[in-house]
Amino acid sequence: MSKEKVVLAYSGGLDTSVCIKWLQEEKGLDVICVLGNVGQELHGLEYKKQKALDLGVIDCHVLELKDEFADEYLTKAIAANSMYENKYPLLSALSRPLLASKLVDIAHQYDAKYVAHGCTGKGNDQVRFEASILTLDPDLEVIAPVREWDLKSRPDEVAYAHEHGVPVPEGANDNPYSIDDNLWGRAIECGVLEDPWNEPPHDVWVMTKDPEETPDTPTYVDVDFEKGVPVALDGEKLPLAALVEKLNQVAGDNGYGRLDLMENRMVGLKSRECYEVPAALTLITAHKALEDLTLERDVLHQKLYLEQTWATCVYNGQWFSPLKKALDAFMAETQKFVTGTVRLKFFKGHCTVMGRKSPCSLYDYGLATYDRDTTFDEKAAVGFIEIETLSLKTWAKMQGPTSLAAQNFS
Repeated sequence: MSKEKVVLAYSGGLDTSVCIKWLQEEKGLDVICVLGNVGQELHGLEYKKQKALDLGVIDCHVLELKDEFADEYLTKAIAANSMYENKYPLLSALSRPLLASKLVDIAHQYDAKYVAHGCTGKGNDQVRFEASILTLDPDLEVIAPVREWDLKSRPDEVAYAHEHGVPVPEGANDNPYSIDDNLWGRAIECGVLEDPWNEPPHDVWVMTKDPEETPDTPTYVDVDFEKGVPVALDGEKLPLAALVEKLNQVAGDNGYGRLDLMENRMVGLKSRECYEVPAALTLITAHKALEDLTLERDVLHQKLYLEQTWATCVYNGQWFSPLKKALDAFMAETQKFVTGTVRLKFFKGHCTVMGRKSPCSLYDYGLATYDRDTTFDEKAAVGFIEIETLSLKTWAKMQGPTSLAAQNFS
């Protein structure tokens, strides 16, 4: 009698390797692994695939998703200037729905009843995976081994791995941090970072140099955008994934892109997180500068509000929701004329906008200048102020601080 099948989101690390054996032995399932490369620091993909096969999985799919991640996910994040709590560019929240969609596709391919992931019960990613999976196919059943098993610590997992023939790399208990990375950057937590008073140790940072050790002369970069999408660096046309990789290097070499913050997780707790997002922060900074030049005032003001709604929606795992699709439609409409070039200066951990230009610019020198040849009719301001202040003047007379009503009824 054939076994039921489960498709597992697999990284090749200790957690998901132990998940393979747990699903096989505790649940009696045949396992299909899916390893997606979204631009993270993945070395030895074939080794990780072979490791899964040696553990008895039916198959292990290694998917190259970097370009799809950039073209279908990062473009939308840039359009929305996605900064969760207005503090950091969304990172893991962008890759999870892409990976989840591949899990669903492969579950359909194998006629699998179950999909599994290796997320913990106190993190955000469990919700992102499961919300995405169940939105795409509500008939699939999700298994989360780490929420169910009795392995409470990393040493417990190592011991379980030894007992069940799961290869454990030397020093598996030594890494104090939990790290998630992709093309857009790195998220680092745990270890000494769990005390918000501790300064992040030097070994936390991988993508960015210490600002004190960066060049003593500034680095200038021009970023070209077409309809809100970055398309070139210093005039060199690049696919978005390649552009992000190059900009990660340039910004990181100048010490730009480090964040250390307190974050409000979906499950209600606060978490101290460190992020390295050199290209992400750079592109959002440049994109905002170009939008300031090309978006009509009321559109820009409303977009600022909806950007936070977009970021929270995606952070909460609603990438495939109708709300997210509606917000994407608004963002896409705003990007039609966000075309032009932004000049940036990197120096000692800082990134500063030095110039911006666009063939679709709404900046009118004749209106803005204070020279004599201004085209702005300053006399028109008198009537404007009269209308704008009419309500306030009426209130001040009847209920303001010096009014009779204030004296009699306060």
